[in-house]
Amino acid sequence: MAVWIFVGILAACKKGKSSAPEVKPDGGITYELSTEVFPNPERGFTKTFTIRTALSPASLNTFRQNLNTTLVVRVFYLENFKDKALDQAYLDFIQTDLNTMRNAGLKGVIRFAYTEDMTGTDASLAIVQQHLDQLKPIFEANKDIIAFVQAGFIGAYGEWHDSSNGLATADNEKTVLLKLLSVLPVDIMVQVRTPLQKQNVFGTAAPVTEAQGYSGADIARVGHHNDCFLSSVDDYGTYVNASAEKQYISNDALYVPVGGETCPPLNGYSNDCAQGRAQMKLLRWTYLNMDYYQPTLNAWKASGCFDEFNRYLGHRLALVDAVLPSTAPVNGSLQLGINITNAGYAPLYNKKNTSLILKNKATGAYSEIKLAYDIRKIKPATTVKLDETLSLSGVPAGDYALYLRIADQATGLKDRIEYAVRLANTDTWVTDNGGMNDLKSSLKIL
Repeated sequence: MAVWIFVGILAACKKGKSSAPEVKPDGGITYELSTEVFPNPERGFTKTFTIRTALSPASLNTFRQNLNTTLVVRVFYLENFKDKALDQAYLDFIQTDLNTMRNAGLKGVIRFAYTEDMTGTDASLAIVQQHLDQLKPIFEANKDIIAFVQAGFIGAYGEWHDSSNGLATADNEKTVLLKLLSVLPVDIMVQVRTPLQKQNVFGTAAPVTEAQGYSGADIARVGHHNDCFLSSVDDYGTYVNASAEKQYISNDALYVPVGGETCPPLNGYSNDCAQGRAQMKLLRWTYLNMDYYQPTLNAWKASGCFDEFNRYLGHRLALVDAVLPSTAPVNGSLQLGINITNAGYAPLYNKKNTSLILKNKATGAYSEIKLAYDIRKIKPATTVKLDETLSLSGVPAGDYALYLRIADQATGLKDRIEYAVRLANTDTWVTDNGGMNDLKSSLKIL
């Protein structure tokens, strides 16, 4: 059962503690929350690329260290293919960019479009469907490093408006979205430009429910991207009934991703720190473009909240306390009792593999025991208890240090530190074994 907490209270409670975890009389331990800004997978400020040339490996390789960035928004423009199939050279171009992201330890938010001119032309429905069929193998081959896909294809910027081929209608939008969902691996989620567009496609104004979340159903795979965030009451037409539709997104976003970029504010609309904070919390923002709109971003930097937003965009999981046994018999079991909180604006959306790691203090050998709990269920401003009985079968006798590891589920990424989730605690992150979180606890198996 999730226990509601106030993040601000938790942050205040850490003041006055030492950096070392506190051992409690019952043998448990409490952990100190960290305010450090650091990169974590699939969240935070992003870099956006609409260039027609290949991404620069040298540039992307600096993003994690210099910008705390783990996501790249990549818009591929198909203006040379509005009336014909994609050729192999362009398919290779897409694959090269995705390889560059993978090599840099990043993930991509991907979109396809035919024009960035409001009076330009897009493609016919038949061509869009043909291109989606051609892209299916690329989606499958790169599902490990695709964080989300934006619906795209229709109209200027692929933002589902001003279509020269009449695609910006409810029927055609539904056809494109369902086709996109059908060619994507079921684990990859899609984002549409406005909440009403999703509601029209699925014929309901009800948000994703707990029963639907992570089920693989089409409605549970569609989130939202707002590319005129914090610009006006309706964000340049993103909303028709802003209050109702924002509440819809707030509920929907417990299970589907939200992100985008800011726009020039209209009519003196306030996009200051307080407004940014309130809206990101309400709408559960996971990522935000750091390249646009610069006056808004610069104002946040001047006011001191840019780092705050960089800290809390998306997930920010942290250890609260734990009670773990100090001894266990060979081939016996271990009762896990770890409380974890999410101080971020959003949950994780892509499934992870969570494991207890036992490191033999004498030999340095690792034993891994997978947990059943799905950490996507740790919603913003909640604390959950990892309460499981784990089998120690096959783990030899010895003295072990205990760690929690949250890794990517993809075979090619699960051992890479860039894709491991770091918990927001002081002095618990270690770079050994692909990145782990030190539980500051020992277990003797006798």
